[in-house]
Amino acid sequence: MLAIVCPGQGSQTPGFLTPWLEVPGVSEHLANLSAITERDLTAHGTVSDEETIKDTAVAQPLIVAAGLLAARALFGEALPLNTVLAGHSVGEITATALAGSLSEQDAMVFVRERANAMALASAATPTGMAAVLGGDAQEVNAAIIAAGLTPANANGGGQIVAAGTLDQIEAFAANPPAKARVIPLKVAGAFHTKHMAPAVDVLEKLSASLDPKSPATTLLSNYDGKAVSSGEENLASLVAQVSRPVRWDKCMEELAALGVTGIIELPPAGTLVGLARRGLKGIPTLALKSPEDLEAARAFVLEHTQA
Repeated sequence: MLAIVCPGQGSQTPGFLTPWLEVPGVSEHLANLSAITERDLTAHGTVSDEETIKDTAVAQPLIVAAGLLAARALFGEALPLNTVLAGHSVGEITATALAGSLSEQDAMVFVRERANAMALASAATPTGMAAVLGGDAQEVNAAIIAAGLTPANANGGGQIVAAGTLDQIEAFAANPPAKARVIPLKVAGAFHTKHMAPAVDVLEKLSASLDPKSPATTLLSNYDGKAVSSGEENLASLVAQVSRPVRWDKCMEELAALGVTGIIELPPAGTLVGLARRGLKGIPTLALKSPEDLEAARAFVLEHTQA
């Protein structure tokens, strides 16, 4: 069984979409997605600098668009049978669109409004996130909470992400938990915490205008790692996800329980296969970073979707 995983914010790098524009149809597809999101995603994926694409209002639509572009280049209009989809944070929107639980149009509208609302929430108070690598998980969680921070992402593979005000993160990094390293992330807010509550209100109102459908293939939730049962359930989870922790560790546990034999990560790829190599040892992975990887990716997909 093949797992298709979609990365979250902080995975983007300047110019990462440049080689993809050489793939037939990608430029036109990206122009259409740019029109929906009211941002020049072509420029942001090719020439915008690191600070520009760190902006939440830019990063989130850019990451979702990248996954959709690469998925079409790899799979065409339909995913192969016997697949499971999962996305980390904003990547869950990418996975939702690929599963058919939201149309591409609705998914891009959702990420546009999510990005705008989360950027506004982030501007209210200087906040951010930091990855905590290593250490005992229980001790790390306790230290994060004691510092006034929130364990916003439980990523598995020895990684927990703390989120809160920049002052809290700075103090926490200066006094890390035992046997752990604290690395600030390239994000502009304390996502998946109480600081994002205003964005939840925006997305709850938006939901009434969207048309969710039951996923056409297995789609895992960031909430508990389990497959969602309906489009309505999935959309409600996407809304709530903005201010509650991401349990990627639970998603990886479910991938193992489902008997996944191979994991492919869509662009901007690398983060989630890295976690899988530590948390799902023995399961082959492939990071689809550029069009040069497409031939190997097609062979990988074929190997892990054959009955």
